[in-house]
Amino acid sequence: MRAIVQQAFGGPGVLTMGEAERPTPLPTEILVRVKAIGVNPVEAIIRSGAFPLHGQPPFILGWDVSGVVEHVVPGTSRFKEGDEVFGMPLFPRAAGAYAEYVAAPSRHFARKPAALSHAQAAAIPLAGLTAWQSLVEVAQVGPGQRVLIHAGGGGVGHLAIQIAKAHGAYVITTASAPKHDFLRGLGADEVIDYRAVDFEDAVSGVDTVLELIGGDYADRSLRTLRPGGLLVTAIARSDTALAARTREAGFRFAGVSVEPDYVGLEAMAALADKGLLHPHVHKTLPLTEAPKAHELIESGHVTGKVILEP
Repeated sequence: MRAIVQQAFGGPGVLTMGEAERPTPLPTEILVRVKAIGVNPVEAIIRSGAFPLHGQPPFILGWDVSGVVEHVVPGTSRFKEGDEVFGMPLFPRAAGAYAEYVAAPSRHFARKPAALSHAQAAAIPLAGLTAWQSLVEVAQVGPGQRVLIHAGGGGVGHLAIQIAKAHGAYVITTASAPKHDFLRGLGADEVIDYRAVDFEDAVSGVDTVLELIGGDYADRSLRTLRPGGLLVTAIARSDTALAARTREAGFRFAGVSVEPDYVGLEAMAALADKGLLHPHVHKTLPLTEAPKAHELIESGHVTGKVILEP
């Protein structure tokens, strides 16, 4: 099969098209013919060598896929050949999604939302599960709650806004001014231009903060929480000093590491089919232009997700 095989750490140029063995599914697994691949910021960090999660090259990056079941190992009952599926298989272990085929456990996939294209479905898994597990499972957001979501225009943020709204929350988000109309269209109740004002001076009485940026955003966000409020971070999840400061200030702390989860995928698929979740595709590129996709996500100016198609 064709695949983007990375032979060395470095800039986007190390992502080159090559040939790789088509994966053979093991018991409990399915083989998926990939139709679309979601590109995530973590993949650029791994590519650079700053976060060598997969060890030394060569390897194939990627997790987010949407495609068609090509083969089902006997004894695996969730899907049949020809089913359209999407998922984030094997994370954080290598799934090799920048390729024409992926083999992984069937329970790491869900049926693709009928209302979405493969490109739109591939925009959901990693970002959507990060938002779902943070807001629905950890924070248990619901009617009457005020939620502050940072980086609302990003891959996680724009899905988090819609998930929080679907659960009845009042949603506040931070983003640059050009993205404000887009985010209001997704349901955000308040949008703060972080370039014009300090968000911690503009927001108060928040039940939950979803922190997706890093740096000093987590500490600054504590000033927006009500007593006993919850700081959820997908960036500083293992920062014990931050956790201690949060608790000493009278708030709760939760660090989230996203996990494969077909239950969460099915729930988001149901929202999409009801018209309540609209993943935004910033740009779709052929798989051969994986370097361009990485340049885009490293630019910091992407709204939603960048998608590759084999």
